[in-house]
Order: sequence, then C-alpha cells, then structure tokens
Amino acid sequence: MTETALISGYDALLSDLDGVVYAGPGAISGAVEALDRLARTGTALGYITNNASRSPEEVAAHLRSLGAPAAPGQVFGSAWAGAQLLARHVPAGSRVLVTGSRFLARMVEDQGMVPVRSAEDSPAAVIQGFDPSLGWQDLAEAAYAVARGAVWVATNTDMSIPRDRGIAPGNGALVAAVRAATGAVPLVAGKPEAELFEAAAASLGSVRPLVVGDRLDTDILGGNNAGMDTAAVLTGVDTVESVLAARSAERPRYLLGSLRELHLPYPDVVADGGGFRCGDSSAVVVSGKLRISGSRQSLDTWRCACAAWWQEHPGTDRATSPELVQ
Repeated sequence: MTETALISGYDALLSDLDGVVYAGPGAISGAVEALDRLARTGTALGYITNNASRSPEEVAAHLRSLGAPAAPGQVFGSAWAGAQLLARHVPAGSRVLVTGSRFLARMVEDQGMVPVRSAEDSPAAVIQGFDPSLGWQDLAEAAYAVARGAVWVATNTDMSIPRDRGIAPGNGALVAAVRAATGAVPLVAGKPEAELFEAAAASLGSVRPLVVGDRLDTDILGGNNAGMDTAAVLTGVDTVESVLAARSAERPRYLLGSLRELHLPYPDVVADGGGFRCGDSSAVVVSGKLRISGSRQSLDTWRCACAAWWQEHPGTDRATSPELVQ
C-alpha cells in the first residue's frame, strides 16, 4: 500500500456533483469534509456538472449552504458548453428554441443568439437541457422544430439523475423522447465530451487533475476522453458490478467508496500468479469465469476483480459481466 493519500498525486480535483457531493438537496455523508480538506493540501477544486438548469452562482450557493467550499468560478457546466457548441453551428442573431432553464436561455443570449419558446418562431436550432419544470408541450415544440430541420444540441444525455428519494429521469430521458418522435440525433456538448474537462483544468491552472464521478458513461468516460486519471465513487448511479463489467473506454483508474477515500492511501493492486491481489483479497480468471477470494463487502475484492477481468478483456466496446465464483 502506498504511504501517501491518493489525492496528493494530483494538483486539482474535478468533481461531479449529483451522486458525488449531494443527492437532491442534501450532502452525501463525508463529502463536505473531504472537499474542505483539499485546501490544506493546496489542491485546486473544480465542479463539473451536466445539470444545465442552474447558473454557477446558484450551484455555488447551494454548495456553500451545505458547507462545501465553492465560488462561481469553480463551477463548469454543460449549459455553457452547449451554447458554445451551438454557436459553432448557427450564426449570431439566429433564433434558438430553448428547451430548458432560464439560465440556459441566458447562455444562448451570451453567444449572440435569440432564445424563443415555440417552433412557430421558425428557430434555426434547438438546445435542450435539463429543467425539472419541463413538460410534454416543451418536448413537443422541440420535436416540431427538429423535424423541420433545426440544428439540435443537447447539453448532455444522462439518462438518470440521483435525487434524495432515489434515481429519477435525467436530461437523456427527455432527449430520448424527442429522438423517438423525430428519428434525429442531437449534437452533445457536456460530459462525456473532453472539452468541458479541458476547459475546467485550464481555468484552474491544473496540469494533473483527477476526475471523480459516480457515472461511467459521463464522468469516467469524459475524464478518460480528456486523457485524465479517473476515480469512480459508489455513492450515486454506478455499482461495483457495473464498474467490473464496464467497456474499456469507461474503466476508471481508481474505485472508491466515497470522496473520503481521496485522503487515504490507495491500496496496491499487484499481479500474483496469473491473477491479482489487493490486501487480503485476490482474483483470477479461470476457464472464462472470475474466481474471487475475499469478502464481497470489501472494495479490495472488487479492485483486484476488475484488474483480473479487464486484463482478460482489454479492448471491449461493450459491457461484459463475468460469472463470479468464490
């Protein structure tokens, strides 16, 4: 086991929010304390969010109300990224149907375009971002405009979002409704695209950031796409089973129970007799089955299980679940 805290090897933490720092309005246990400790080590902190419904000022205020360190300049969101992407596809002065929040409309205005709310306004483009107030009529207007040939940008395509009461439909589910009605495919701006991560790191002056998130298909894939080290935490959407089965592009470098573990040494996962060992646990693939030794309640078991299974499937573009034997 290494002697220093995991985070000490990095100059910045780029953290997801939903499912990592909070679930709904409340903080996840230990998250605020873990974020507070970063300042003592001189580690920069940025928040990367696919939620396009709130401004950086609102997000930072929410985080501060939970006790977490946050300023608007530390929040990097998909609404900004979506408006930037849109501006590369339609000229300034274009009408844009905004299927999303007032903040998303403000981002569109900042790019020199004109937000509208109806397909009858003949928009050149549609931008769609999460807003809990969206209803059927909003999605119908987007579908009408997209079907007529409008450029379509989605701020993100997260199919679900962690809330305090459980997992709820995310922007991706709403995008899927418009896609089902039109057959069109949107341009996507936020995670898992690399641009959002790269812009955040540059803004923080970071040359070696660590990306942490609860979703393989957005946080981990996005960090990997940006060439950054990634850590999956188990406080949100993905589980040890889904991490184990992950396709190659969505595999994290680290597997953590929560943000607390950023400040602990990360256990070494070492090759051992054709398999891998981590702490008191071990794993090896035999005749196509994954044989594990150790408690399934221990993350060390899953860490070495991932190493063994991923070595056996080094370049897969689909999720592959092993048969576990013990």
